[in-house]
Amino acid sequence: MKVVILAGGLGTRLAEETSTRPKPMVEIGGKPILWHIMNMYAHSGQKDFLVACGYKGEIIKEYFHNFYIHSSDYFVNLKDGSLDIVNNNGFDWSIGVIDTGLDTMTGGRIRRLRSWLQDETFMVTYGDGLGNIDIAKLVAFHREHGRLATVTAVRPPARFGELVLNGGSEVREFSEKPQTGEGWINGGFFVFEPQVLDYLSDDQSILEREPLERLASDKQLMAYRHEGFWQPMDTLREKQLLESLWKSGKAPWKVWS
Repeated sequence: MKVVILAGGLGTRLAEETSTRPKPMVEIGGKPILWHIMNMYAHSGQKDFLVACGYKGEIIKEYFHNFYIHSSDYFVNLKDGSLDIVNNNGFDWSIGVIDTGLDTMTGGRIRRLRSWLQDETFMVTYGDGLGNIDIAKLVAFHREHGRLATVTAVRPPARFGELVLNGGSEVREFSEKPQTGEGWINGGFFVFEPQVLDYLSDDQSILEREPLERLASDKQLMAYRHEGFWQPMDTLREKQLLESLWKSGKAPWKVWS
């Protein structure tokens, strides 16, 4: 199954990092967040990726063009330029890095990939969100309900830390930015049948508006409820939060070994 990663936006709310690179290439623990997302999928056996590029997409293209060499050990013969790989990087992913336009909207980017998606079930996610979603269970849920589309519903992270008080002023529990206990929002991590492509009209099609609204109206959209960790990287503070979790050695999204 192909996994589409939407990686073409401007990332204006993270301008401190995105003035020189696209947001999916902003690093967490020395690796682009895009790498982390791919590892989440690969852990469940989903290793066939389509990266929908736009803003500064050439940086993503260069990264994957050089990935094999940069993550392997080798001897080079300077006489003829031949390489002898001695320690392979161990990755067996297939990655298509496709320019889907600078100003194309989310639904339009998926629509531009139609020829590569063919007539098969496919997955879609954003290039700036991490979570400990069980991808295998998500796919199983989608196949069981038989509708055209599945969206992963998540609890949004609280904006501020949570205090649990014991009667008066004594703090019984403190939790820094927990997931809220109320409401569900779109966390990405979609599974789509190929018919969903017919809901995408043109480059200006915004997936989260008319297409998903119409799918819901047609009773073709189901929600996979994820109660665990989920965190977008929209701001510098959120980037720093993800970085601190990674450095702690307890990053919840690191489901791979």
